[in-house]
Amino acid sequence: MSEASAVPVRLAAEAHPAGTEFVDAANTPETRGIEIIDDSERHGRARDLFFVWSAPGISVLNLTVGASLTLMLGLEIWQALLVLLASSVLAVFPGIVAISGPAAGTSGSVIQRAIYGIHGNKIVIAFYGWFISGVFLALNWVAASFIGAELLMRWGFPDHTAALIVVAVVTAAITVLVAVYGHALILRAYSGIAIGLTVIFALVIGFLWPTIDWGFTQPEPLTGLPLWASITIAFALLSSSPLSFSNSADMARYLPRETKASSIIGATALGNVFPAVLITAFGVVLGGTVGPDALANGIEYALLEKLPLWLAPLLVLGVIVNTIALNGMTTYTASMALQSIGVPIRRIPSAVLIGALGCAFTIVLVLSSSLIEAVNLMLQFLLIISVPTMGVYVADIVLRRNRYDGLELFDERPGATFWYRGGFGMAGVVAVVVGGVATALFLSTTVWVGPLGAALGGLDLSVPVGLIVSVGLYALLARRTIRAQIA
Repeated sequence: MSEASAVPVRLAAEAHPAGTEFVDAANTPETRGIEIIDDSERHGRARDLFFVWSAPGISVLNLTVGASLTLMLGLEIWQALLVLLASSVLAVFPGIVAISGPAAGTSGSVIQRAIYGIHGNKIVIAFYGWFISGVFLALNWVAASFIGAELLMRWGFPDHTAALIVVAVVTAAITVLVAVYGHALILRAYSGIAIGLTVIFALVIGFLWPTIDWGFTQPEPLTGLPLWASITIAFALLSSSPLSFSNSADMARYLPRETKASSIIGATALGNVFPAVLITAFGVVLGGTVGPDALANGIEYALLEKLPLWLAPLLVLGVIVNTIALNGMTTYTASMALQSIGVPIRRIPSAVLIGALGCAFTIVLVLSSSLIEAVNLMLQFLLIISVPTMGVYVADIVLRRNRYDGLELFDERPGATFWYRGGFGMAGVVAVVVGGVATALFLSTTVWVGPLGAALGGLDLSVPVGLIVSVGLYALLARRTIRAQIA
């Protein structure tokens, strides 16, 4: 056998080790990591992805974000709802990213080698796919910790700090367990979780419905530049959620190769949008009722005061279960990040490691800040990274017409297809760096106001400018190379 013909065989062995049996079953820990999924192992339907993405969206955190649009940014209810609908269009981005999973048969953290090169991808994934995932885990565990600790204190738990830590550790442990069992468990369990959470939040909304101030208007309605500044800041805040789900390829990668791309995009996007928009919209309306003091530690505290004794524990349970659903999927996908950058670790130990990192961040946050401060800080910071990385990922899929060869993605030899120059795909690296800088320059938040955002009177154009710069620059720099590769 010649050296050239031996290469695909060697790569196939590395991507799917001989004698290794991977079982994708809900009652068995998933040992597969980034290894290529053979066509014979593909299964599932595109519509299953709807519940995978619905369960994380039924979140009390969306109530807090929605209420902040009226309470902190000063928008009227109808203005906030319009911005919410506009930002929901961005859910198509994780939908498009999802179709690369079945095409390549591997994790998105490996697929992005086509964008950044073998070495360049290691830097991006090490920071965004692993470290930032730990921060994102903490953001959601913080919400569960605050409300869980509050309920424990009402039940007579002696120490608030200890209650925060107990809830954080227990929630993190269950989350890691979900990630260990992996894809099949998530696929099976999340439909039931989505239905259960819908019932809980429907009860909460139904009970609060008569108390809503439907005639709420701002005491001093915004006009002119201040109004547009609040609108753009609200759009940036709401955009952070759909633009952060660049892990959607991981959840779709088991689907048969012939699954329609439109079905995958539709199920993923609708799952992202449907429950999250409804919950956030209710948060917008609720903001005009509970008052600004409700956001000090999260709107859920105000809800606990208004709910009957039998319903308050159900709300807390819903918050914790939703957090486990969202973070379970994040931990699952982040567990493959270390493998993709070359660290010799199996997926399950990697899941435990990322869970420990996120739990440590959570404890630091709950002991040093309020919930709304933590939420704003993390969501605003993540935009600088998530906007250009998501934009470039989508651009590569479109330019490449979703043609990815799994074996080529595992070829790390100098001179291989995705080695580029010195292991760096400079088109992707430059586009992401410049796009991130552009995003930061136009960001306008309580934490950071970019110089160009300040020059525009506080208008936050970080999302549209960041997407235009990163996508446009990548298309300009990479178009010719991609055409040659897919030819």
